[in-house]
Formats: sequence, C-alpha cells, structure tokens
Amino acid sequence: MILLGSTGSIGTNTLEIARRFNLNIDVLVAGRRIKELNAQIKEFSPRVVVVSEKEDVVKVQHKNVFYGQEGILEAISSSESNLVINALVGFLGLRPTLKAIECGKRVALANKESLVAGGAFIDTSKIQPIDSEHFGLWYLLNGSRETQQMIITASGGAFRDWDLDKLKNASLEDALKHPNWSMGQKITIDSASMVNKMFELLEARWLFGEGEYDAVIETKSLIHALIDFKDGSTTAHFAHADMKLPISYAIMGSVEEQILKPIDLVKIASLEFREITAQRYPIWEIKDDLLKNPKKGVVVNAANEAAIELFIKGESSFLDISKNIIKAYHKFDTQVQSLDEVFDLDKEVRAYVKA
Repeated sequence: MILLGSTGSIGTNTLEIARRFNLNIDVLVAGRRIKELNAQIKEFSPRVVVVSEKEDVVKVQHKNVFYGQEGILEAISSSESNLVINALVGFLGLRPTLKAIECGKRVALANKESLVAGGAFIDTSKIQPIDSEHFGLWYLLNGSRETQQMIITASGGAFRDWDLDKLKNASLEDALKHPNWSMGQKITIDSASMVNKMFELLEARWLFGEGEYDAVIETKSLIHALIDFKDGSTTAHFAHADMKLPISYAIMGSVEEQILKPIDLVKIASLEFREITAQRYPIWEIKDDLLKNPKKGVVVNAANEAAIELFIKGESSFLDISKNIIKAYHKFDTQVQSLDEVFDLDKEVRAYVKA
C-alpha cells in the first residue's frame, strides 16, 4: 500500500495492521518526524519515501527519497500498489486523493478536507472511509431498510464542560486538553470548536448521498454512529475508540478475526448524551445551511485553517475561529463549478481571513 502520513496516529495504527497481517508497504510519506520515519523504513523497507521538506531529504535513511506535494503525487503515480491510505492533515490532502483516483487506485480516506473541500468532484465509489463515525454508518447500512436519519457522535471537545462566559478567554493550551484522548494539534482544536464534527457531517453527505444528518455528544466516545430507520427503530455502532478496526476493513475489505475487545456494557454502566448547541459551539449556526449547500465546504475549510493559524500565533481568540469562519461563509456565497475554482477559492478565502 501507499501510506500518506505514516508518523501520525492513523499512520502508526495502519502500520500495526500491516505488521499483524504481513502486508507490504510500497510508499511511506511523512512530515518532519525523521527519527520515527527512519525506524519505519528499517522495519517495512518501502520502495519510495517522501518527506515534506527538501532539507530533510539527506536525513532520511533511504536511497529513493522525494519531497513536497509534487513528490507525493509522483510516488502515487509511479506505484503499482492499488491502495492509498490518505492520513494527511488539511487541504494538502486533496490533490493526493484526486491523483490516486485518477490513477485508478482505491483510497482509504482519513483526510477530511478532501471531501469537505472537493467532494463534488470526487468519485466516492473509490473511497473507503477510515473515520470511526463514517465507518460506523457504513457498517450499519448493510441491508435494504429505508433510513430516516443518520447520526454521528461527538466527544464535545476540550470545552464541553466549561462555563460559557469563560470561553472568550480560552487559550491554545486549554483547547488542546481533549477530555478523551490525545490527537494532533489541528484536529484537537477542531474538536473543541466542533468544526471537526461539522466536517464529518459534510463528509457523510458526500459519502452516503442526500438525506438527513445530525450529530450528538456522547461523552465516553463508545458509540460512533446511529441510524434512525423509517420503521421507527434505531441501530447504533459501539466500539472502543481504536482506529485499527476501520483501517483493517479499509485495507482488507473484510475482517474474520477479532481486532478489538468487545464493549463490556456492565462495566460501562451508563452513557451520557448531550445536544450540540450554537451557544457553546457557535459554528453550529451554519451547519444546516452547509449541508444544503455542500459545495461551500471549501470556504469553511479554508477559513478554518487560516483562523487556526491566527489562533496558534496568538493573534486571535479561540471564539474568533468560529467568527472568522461564519464571516467568510457569508462573504463567499458561491458554488464552485470545477476543481480549479476550488483551489482558487481556497486561496482567496485564506487571504480574506488573514487580512
């Protein structure tokens, strides 16, 4: 397989599955964690390695090293592997997704931004979702019953229990204190603002088609998806929060042995659900309109990435992230008609937010 983002959490979990089932790694793509990358190279012996920066090429212990986005695209094009695991973070992941599909490859997708920004122009029949929420919906959809609504769950992020009047003073350090697990910086901030869950709803819309979609907070992160059927019944997907299960299905298609330990409901004893409100998560104000106008995902994604940069630099507050996104969302009331327009609009929105 081709693994994009090998040193992140999705990447390392993917390599655990490769190790367990003796799967071949043709290409490893990483950022700047060169020590971890070199250890992966030693164990998995990839044909090609790609890093983000040219200056890091000499540090990589491999004879065939590319760099930058062009290096990623070249590695995808030249590989005979039929599977690309895209675990890159941000808008950077869109072109590799497009290139993989153009080359006739399957994409196991953990890069949310590919579908959020470019979903209208992506053949989703070539996509197998890795996010636990979309995997949960896919898992539950086996059968012919007509659905009423698809629901995904959220942890609620770092600020789910904060007094609302304190949010205006929330710091970067506060935003990174996720209540359930440790993740990368951007996705943890997205979780705190609830942008991450809005992106996942938009992904679900592209993956599973038009319909009713919503999200609720489930504080223990043990239920990842629910489906309300038109007959009045509801099914839920329970699993421990471990990405190795959806990764296994994405790579192998079916799984015939235990990947995770089953949930022990007696030990859990209780579950708590909460409504996601715009009072605590202001971005929720545009959720319904975005799902009706999914091509505007490129605006939300670009504004979010630019706003997070400002927040990390200390040039804006946490609440300004949502304010900047909503402002850009209403400013750029447009429907992209091509991939070229997606990339052009992305640049325009970023410049607007940073101005």
